[in-house]
Amino acid sequence: MHHRMDWTRVIVAGLVGTVVFDVVGFLLTAMMGTPTWWDVPRLLGMKTNLGLAAGVFQHYGNGVILSILFAALAPHLWGPVWFRVLFYITVQTVFGVWLFMMPLLDMGIAGLKSPMGMMAPVGSILRHWGYGLVLAFLVPVPEAVPSPAPERAGL
Repeated sequence: MHHRMDWTRVIVAGLVGTVVFDVVGFLLTAMMGTPTWWDVPRLLGMKTNLGLAAGVFQHYGNGVILSILFAALAPHLWGPVWFRVLFYITVQTVFGVWLFMMPLLDMGIAGLKSPMGMMAPVGSILRHWGYGLVLAFLVPVPEAVPSPAPERAGL
């Protein structure tokens, strides 16, 4: 079964989801007494030596790419849409963020060497789930691709 991707909705979902990611991050840091806006774009801009504008572009571009990947993979995942989003975004966070991006940015695995310590993985997963919630509502997801029925031998 083949479905056509609604590119406009998928791109908008990635952008809006990234805004929600940033808002959740701001709220979490505000609750900890250190409100920080656009911490990810600022860090990306600093690490690439390209400045905040480039960091914002990279951050929101990544949000769009993750939305496109979800739209492409979602029909092949199982369960209701909310479960597919939760599964996708959790796997992406663990492997893409905790085990790749955070160590690459000298924050250690899951950000445990960052100033946030144990709160880094908690904040990271909550932010990504906020992003995923937007995908669940905005990305059109067709029914899961059915598995072929097993054939019974000898019948």
